Amino acid sequence: MARGEITHVEFPADDVDRARRFYEAVAGWEFSETEEFPGYFLFRTGEGSGGGLGRRGESVGSVIRAYITVDRLEDAIAAAEEHGGGVVQPATDIPGMGRYAALLDSEGSEIGLWENPPAS
Repeated sequence: MARGEITHVEFPADDVDRARRFYEAVAGWEFSETEEFPGYFLFRTGEGSGGGLGRRGESVGSVIRAYITVDRLEDAIAAAEEHGGGVVQPATDIPGMGRYAALLDSEGSEIGLWENPPAS
């Protein structure tokens, strides 16, 4: 994924089954639950992009969160803090997949940052 590309978006739901039916009907998305993250349902919107749906405040946050791919998570977090943002969720590893953090931007909107694992 290219730096700065929005590659993932998470939708919180109070009723996950109802939300799945909604997005299946409206957008045609197909959902799959992952063994590693019970209650978190993934969908794809194209090559290298998609998102997740989960119970608000449990398997996802409480607001919609778009994830932006960055080259180096620590550099992006430092830049966010330097420019008026704040950390909601510090850098966190997802073994074998990558790393993420959640921030507030300078205007108070929540965003996610994603760092792919190093190329082997």
